[in-house]
Amino acid sequence: MKAIATVSMYDMGAANRDGLKHSQSLEQRKQIIAQAAEQRYAEFTGGKVEYTGGTVLELKADTHPIQREFFDFYRTPRGEFTPASSTPQQTTRPTLSSNTKFMNFYPFVDIESISPRPMLFIAGADAHSREFSEGAFRLAGQPKELVIVPNAGHVDLYDRAELIPFAKLTQFFKSNLK
Repeated sequence: MKAIATVSMYDMGAANRDGLKHSQSLEQRKQIIAQAAEQRYAEFTGGKVEYTGGTVLELKADTHPIQREFFDFYRTPRGEFTPASSTPQQTTRPTLSSNTKFMNFYPFVDIESISPRPMLFIAGADAHSREFSEGAFRLAGQPKELVIVPNAGHVDLYDRAELIPFAKLTQFFKSNLK
């Protein structure tokens, strides 16, 4: 039997459509789509590619806590990687014209059809992305399990070995990979 485990999940479709904790209105979404359409035409006619979102390049006094968390991973030796064909200004940053494709991305459609294969969802108790793991867990069929790791944020579960529940992962896969 195959088994599936997810750690520090992001539903990029929902994040782009609705914002974190549904903080983006339909009107704001329409405005983003209109800006992307204008940008796509500008690029078609030879205009400069514009980037959006992603991780900030430097921290300031008013940098949002989520950006600080991502900066701590993606902009430090802890997790920074810039391919030779790119620049730090482009890594982690989608283009304005292509990012809207996520608005039509629904990764959890039919998630219940994975059943009866076991699913393990792992999220940090302090993760801003916890809502996505909890949402996927609610939609998933059985058997399923949700593990919330105390004192962990989103990126902590990428590489902070003392926080990653290795014993749980080992038990899960030993029990379910047969």
